[in-house]
Amino acid sequence: MLLWPVGSAWNISAMQFVRQSKFRHVFCKSVRREGCVEDVRITKIAWDSLFCAVNPKFLAVIVEGSGGPFMVIPIGKTGRIEKDHPVVDAHKAPCLEVAWCPFNDNVIASCSEDCTAKIWHIPDGGLQKSLKTPLMELLAHQKRVTAVLWHPTANNVLLTVGADAKIFLWNVSTGEALIEIAGHPDLIWSIDFNYNGSKLLTTCKDKMIRVIDPRSGRILQQGAGHEGVKPQRAIFLKDGRIFSTGFTRRSERMYALRSEQALEEPVIQEELDTSNGVLYPLYDADTGLVYLCGRGDSNIRYYEVNSDPPFVHYINTYTSPEPQRGIGFMPKRGLNVDENEIARIYKCTNKGLVEILQFFVPRKSEMFQEDLYPDTVGTVPAISAEEWFNGQDADPILVPLRSDKRQSEHSGEPKKAAVRRANILAEMPSAEPSSATTVSRRRSMAASQETAPKAEPSLNAAADVLIQQRRESVPAKSELFADADMGIVQLRHHEPRDDAYSSGRQGAGGATETGFFSAALASHRPRSEFMPKRAPEHNHMTDPNERIEELTVEVNRLKRIVRQLASRLRTVEQQMNGHDLSDLENA
Repeated sequence: MLLWPVGSAWNISAMQFVRQSKFRHVFCKSVRREGCVEDVRITKIAWDSLFCAVNPKFLAVIVEGSGGPFMVIPIGKTGRIEKDHPVVDAHKAPCLEVAWCPFNDNVIASCSEDCTAKIWHIPDGGLQKSLKTPLMELLAHQKRVTAVLWHPTANNVLLTVGADAKIFLWNVSTGEALIEIAGHPDLIWSIDFNYNGSKLLTTCKDKMIRVIDPRSGRILQQGAGHEGVKPQRAIFLKDGRIFSTGFTRRSERMYALRSEQALEEPVIQEELDTSNGVLYPLYDADTGLVYLCGRGDSNIRYYEVNSDPPFVHYINTYTSPEPQRGIGFMPKRGLNVDENEIARIYKCTNKGLVEILQFFVPRKSEMFQEDLYPDTVGTVPAISAEEWFNGQDADPILVPLRSDKRQSEHSGEPKKAAVRRANILAEMPSAEPSSATTVSRRRSMAASQETAPKAEPSLNAAADVLIQQRRESVPAKSELFADADMGIVQLRHHEPRDDAYSSGRQGAGGATETGFFSAALASHRPRSEFMPKRAPEHNHMTDPNERIEELTVEVNRLKRIVRQLASRLRTVEQQMNGHDLSDLENA
């Protein structure tokens, strides 16, 4: 028998073997089958993705079907889904990922193997018929688009990742790709923003983890990740640390916690089991809990990550009979705070059931628990897209989860109008001959429908409006800058200026606005293929070969415009012949 001296403080502390935490007793409870949706035929494509996204209004699931459809289900719907349930007929090839806009619960982005990403608007109450016309079609990647990610604080900023190892940052209010990051040597496996969106975190097939400045393309930090050859994933934690999942050389799954300044030396790592499924970390920044979900697994592990050694604390594992095929993680705004619910996961199975898993903290009191629900990220963006692209950063705007506080805060503010289809492009600049900005040619023809007549009896009149809009568009310049040390290239949108720099050749060797010196690219800087070009100025000193090259490029550009207009005219003609103008009115 061990005897401890009476009154010894260090002996008393030594006897406290149980870690003190308010999340130590978190448990998971599955919603009964009648409270879930069934017969959702989730896609069976062989791609590492969650295939599901959820917000307080809708559940989106990528489903089987010709092309790349995904289904949008109102969050309160239960029971069996009809076989003829409307879908978003999104792509011509399998859809790979969907992501809801954090600032508008009716707007969703999708990407596909058809090399496109698209923006969609879902009306309140869900779809009454299948949706085929997007708000915006984003065209830039040369290979399949593997991921889409919204900026956490800036409005209308979307990131797309392609199998061409390129990353594009878009201003979806204008449809322009303003930044291109190229330089990854192989396929990009995962990507994530930090808390305020000032940094990017990527994992690549070359087993490297990189921290990148998204506006300049500069690699801030990089280091070797997990040793296994299978895909690995990494996310930023709220305090800037990095949590990653991957495989060992023996194909054992593991997780690791890393410091941004020392990526190659994990603070802590642990091997879990042997399985082929990639582990997806789902992170709750408010509580510090991380949920590890693997496709093909029947269990979900959850941990608490804090600053107390060993930093990653195992809590529990939820196990169910059916393996998961897709996973959706509900934002904090959609939880039932009156029942101390701290997380909700939508688990899609191969049998068509979407199981709802709720995580609770047991409390005796029925009052609102302030310590469990700090202010969380709301639906108001902290900055605009233009401010972010110009170098500004801001933390997310937080809102209280307590219902009475939320109502009292909104009562003193004017009610903000809901963003509708016409309003998501409200920031689009007017196309005036003297304007310095323009609408990018990457914009979808669906965006051109905004100016099309809604019930025009004449097909020629609709064509005239579209052609007139093309004629009035004034192009902006886009320059390529490179950081030779890092090998990362960016495509940046620039306003034309009335100086020597605007000529495209004079002054091109000066310092850029990002601090990089572009003299190495000045003599052979390519024009952006996706941006319309300014009408060539008459210069008697211009080389005839250069003049012919410019005219050839201009002819090819006009041919592409004509082909797009011809496709649009055929669509309008089919709608008019079928006496169905509803799609045109909603465009």
